[in-house]
Amino acid sequence: MAINNSKVAIGCVAAGVLAVFFGTVLTFVGPIIIDDQVVKNTVIDPKNEMSYTMWKDVPVPFYMSVYFFNVLNPQEILNGEKPMVEQRGPYVYRKRIQKDNIIFHPNYTVSYKEYRKYFFEPSMSAGNESDVVTIPNMLVLGASVMMENFPWAVRMMISATFKTFKEGPFLTKTVGELMWGYDSRLVEFLNKYLPGMLPSSGKFGLFAEFNNSNTGLFTVHTGRDDIRKVHKVDSWNGLTKLTNWGTPQCNMINGTAGQMWPPFMTKESTLPFYSPDACRSMELVYQRPGKLKGIPLYRYVAPKTLFANGTDYAPNEGFCPCRQSGLLNVSSCRHNSPVFISHPHFYNADPVLLDSVQGLHPTEEEHGLFIDIHPLTGVPLNVSIRLQLNLYIKKVSGITETGQISEVVMPMIWFEESGYIDGPILTTFHTNLVILPAVMEYMQYGFIALGLATVIIAAVVYRRVKVRLPRHLQAAVCVTACCMLHDCASYGKRRDCR
Repeated sequence: MAINNSKVAIGCVAAGVLAVFFGTVLTFVGPIIIDDQVVKNTVIDPKNEMSYTMWKDVPVPFYMSVYFFNVLNPQEILNGEKPMVEQRGPYVYRKRIQKDNIIFHPNYTVSYKEYRKYFFEPSMSAGNESDVVTIPNMLVLGASVMMENFPWAVRMMISATFKTFKEGPFLTKTVGELMWGYDSRLVEFLNKYLPGMLPSSGKFGLFAEFNNSNTGLFTVHTGRDDIRKVHKVDSWNGLTKLTNWGTPQCNMINGTAGQMWPPFMTKESTLPFYSPDACRSMELVYQRPGKLKGIPLYRYVAPKTLFANGTDYAPNEGFCPCRQSGLLNVSSCRHNSPVFISHPHFYNADPVLLDSVQGLHPTEEEHGLFIDIHPLTGVPLNVSIRLQLNLYIKKVSGITETGQISEVVMPMIWFEESGYIDGPILTTFHTNLVILPAVMEYMQYGFIALGLATVIIAAVVYRRVKVRLPRHLQAAVCVTACCMLHDCASYGKRRDCR
């Protein structure tokens, strides 16, 4: 029995050593296996069903929430007083995104056009598209600034044209009309006699050119040759760099198309992306870690330098002519109209901008933009991109519609494009990229712990067996010797056999 216990103990020691060895190997091999699976599943490839579907059709619900700055004192503004506005909204639109014209190229890139449509969601909105609001008239006040340096006679003629078509400095229209376009005899006149002056040939609206449209021809890397390049833009509309900005750095097309990023991100990584709507590349920086329903994430936010002017941040000099920090001058890609992009309510902008308009209350929670990224895969889990559209207005002599307007950057609307992973996609994502790696990690430590425990217990048992074993063997040997050399019956009487 003792010999059997000894063999069992030795067997347990061997099994424990193997378990420790297997667990140790797993600590090195496990991450390699996980990383290999991440690489295989993040390459843009129709064979990667889950990731390719997310890239192609973006099944995650995406919404655009629009807020209007309703002007409360239009007449006083014409007299030179400070503008007063009140925020109206949100008016929420479900955004459908779908890639089409997808063509894979031999150099490990893929081209596509991404189409977008917007559908009004009354149940999520604070009002209806029939709500009426008042905002600055871009056709009048914007054109006036554009004509500021024209001869006096031309400016007088422009003013007479405004009067002929009964266009005033402020518009009072429904939300639907302002968003998607309204009939204007002035627009018809300009499109007929000055083609190309306006961004669209149909109705004039703030988002008229965005609905049922595409973002241009993107060519991005698939990552098949180098996973570090996956989703990065190779060209846009055939261009590898832009031409509308003042420096080579500002004209660079950097990063991805803004939907996914390369995997294996660290806290030192940034989120560069090219935005056709902003006409430039932008870059977000790491802020903090977090979790979304158990999934680890990194939150990236806009640095204060994103919309800083060239005086406060020299690399942005190419985006000038600039005004105060916090404004991006997009006139060069918006038909030279005096339009500026900023964070909502002039968040993170020069206080002068905030002081020039009453009714603005910026906070990071409500007006800061962010993207929550799963660092292992580079897939966004929660997105909130918030931007504000502003119009630079002022008095222009010869154009009486501008009255005595003080020089001011006037907020018109701000919008938030948001979406987050949920439902079956979240479940699959959580299972494959959180639960399974965690199980593998627990297994490796479990094998090591179980193996060490088995070795220790078996060693203790073996030692106890080893201490007792010689006495039994000695007795057995003694009995056998006495039986062989003497009469076994005399065994009990012999002192040398006791």
